[in-house]
Amino acid sequence: MSDMVVVRKEGLFCVPGQFYIDPWRPVDRAVITHAHGDHARVGHGHYLSAASGVNVLRSRLGEIHIDGLEYGERIVHNGVTVSLHPAGHVLGSAQVRMEHRGEVWVASGDYKVEPDRTCVPFEPVRCDTFITESTFGLPIYRWQPEQEIFDDINAWWRKNADEGRASVVFAYSFGKAQRILSGLDPSIGTIICHGAAEPINRVYRAGGVALPPTVLVTDVDKAAIRRAIVIAPPSAGNSTWMKRFGDYSDAFASGWMQLRGARRRRGVDRGFVLSDHADWPGLMTAIRATEAPRVIVTHGSIPIMVRWLRQVGLDASGFDTEYGDEDEAVEAAVAAQAPAPDGTPDGTPEDSPEVTDA
Repeated sequence: MSDMVVVRKEGLFCVPGQFYIDPWRPVDRAVITHAHGDHARVGHGHYLSAASGVNVLRSRLGEIHIDGLEYGERIVHNGVTVSLHPAGHVLGSAQVRMEHRGEVWVASGDYKVEPDRTCVPFEPVRCDTFITESTFGLPIYRWQPEQEIFDDINAWWRKNADEGRASVVFAYSFGKAQRILSGLDPSIGTIICHGAAEPINRVYRAGGVALPPTVLVTDVDKAAIRRAIVIAPPSAGNSTWMKRFGDYSDAFASGWMQLRGARRRRGVDRGFVLSDHADWPGLMTAIRATEAPRVIVTHGSIPIMVRWLRQVGLDASGFDTEYGDEDEAVEAAVAAQAPAPDGTPDGTPEDSPEVTDA
């Protein structure tokens, strides 16, 4: 029996269904697992995503021809039964289940198994072949409980506020920013969001996600700034926009912050280890839960994960894909297409959306 999903130059292709999953070049029909820029791109003829991800995709890609599918709802396309299931990554993220002639494949997209307040938790889906990411596919990556990280962020913010210094957290504008917001204690001070994150905040709130009140920096007086926490994309780090905060303390939130060298290269005061991807135990838990005898590993630590999975008795191999952290030039191009929500010129560093998500 031939493989149900293969890699073509356009992306992952479901052969019997004649559609692509998160293609990186324009195609007629694309099933999108989530709205991060390395998985959701402009130019496709028709998009299909989880219903909860439709407005996120529209906010980032503009006017597109898209249909939304509720989690667990099934449709049949060219003889392939397709359904979408929660991936626990960001709002609207989904795994793609494909069934054809009694065989089941699942493409995970990006996922994490730890629940958070901003998206539906990961749902294991039994299958014959599981296509998994491996962004943090090394045994060294093991996350602390989410609440411990939020407690650390709030304690750091409170200390800075008491000393009259703004706290700046660099975090990607879609997904990571909203997750951090969900854990902040608004009694400490004002929460300022960069213009790249605020439109996504509105989409999350409209989708029923509880986030504390946020404002743009133009709406805050200087006295309030000294007790504020600022959520900004990494691209804002060296921009003139940052001068508004005076003597601030800064931090970076990412799974990569577990590595001391990554913290040093970022040159920030603090590194908070918070990722929307599964750590090593999470990857192993998810793979076991599918009960799939065959696993295909994509973007990340492919050789190491493949070797480990083979050692535990699975039929494992890898797919070479174009997923992963995007080049900042791509993000600048995206920024130039969208008007800034706070009235500043299009494409300036203040408004460059960050679409990577580690």
